[in-house]
Amino acid sequence: MPDASPSAAEITALRSGAALIDRSGRGRLALTGPQAKEALSAVVTNEIEALTPGRGCLAACCTSKGRMLGDLRVLETDDELLVDMERCALQAIFDAVRHGLVGYDAELHKRTLETSLFSLIGPQSRAILGDEKLGAHEDDNAATDLGGWPVLLIATDLGVDVLCAADAAEAVRVALLEQGAVAAGEPLAELARIESGRPRYGVDLDETVIPQEAGLNERAVSFTKGCYVGQETIARLHYRGRPNRRLCSLRLSGEAELGDALSNGEREVGTLTSIAHSPENGPIGLALIRREAEDGTTLQVGDGAVEAKLFPAASGH
Repeated sequence: MPDASPSAAEITALRSGAALIDRSGRGRLALTGPQAKEALSAVVTNEIEALTPGRGCLAACCTSKGRMLGDLRVLETDDELLVDMERCALQAIFDAVRHGLVGYDAELHKRTLETSLFSLIGPQSRAILGDEKLGAHEDDNAATDLGGWPVLLIATDLGVDVLCAADAAEAVRVALLEQGAVAAGEPLAELARIESGRPRYGVDLDETVIPQEAGLNERAVSFTKGCYVGQETIARLHYRGRPNRRLCSLRLSGEAELGDALSNGEREVGTLTSIAHSPENGPIGLALIRREAEDGTTLQVGDGAVEAKLFPAASGH
């Protein structure tokens, strides 16, 4: 099990208030220029050219064989396209986007060290911010001021992200705490993510994974857009086949360790990649599971002393 667990105050904030987590460790890029959207759309899986200021989407950046280099959030603001991703995917995505800029009137900028990112998670996240300009859809974004500094608010599945200049981070953090947020750490963010059935690149996903295996087709892949790197493999699997694996949520009967094998009888069908302890449901996790193991199946974890029941990812179990 993870070394650290969220405190009772953090859990209360997640369930009934708003928890504040510093996510500045994620990687961030920006694209500018009249052809920025066209250039990025040729590299990633979702329809970037359909975005308008204040809207955003999830996408994946893939190899020519459709394997994921990372997933990324793309936000169109009034001035630029902002892109953020797991830090471990930053260099590969930077290289892919830079290579894809050839022939387009667009420029790529690094933003990781220039900016800071905070996540508010919990049902009171929007109320604490008190800004009605932010749209209701995930990845909608709106510029406003907080603590005397300009910030960008970004709608998420669990609350609101707040992006600001790096030198404004402390003032913004203090303002959010003064408005009622409760400081929390990464273990709480992981609990919320795993409960929601959301995979994390570098943890549950890597360069062996195709977006469909990760359950990302609906949110991150367009099958009507123009060409992009990896499209042939991703489209062929969607229209003509089934992935060998799929992301599943797990409810565990006891303590387990990251990396434990998951077996269905004598056949190994996956590996435990994420674990958290839910106050309501006990140990839970995520894993990519071979397709022959159906929802409701009970798997053996490690040496078999612990069992894991399968549910569809994001099923609430």
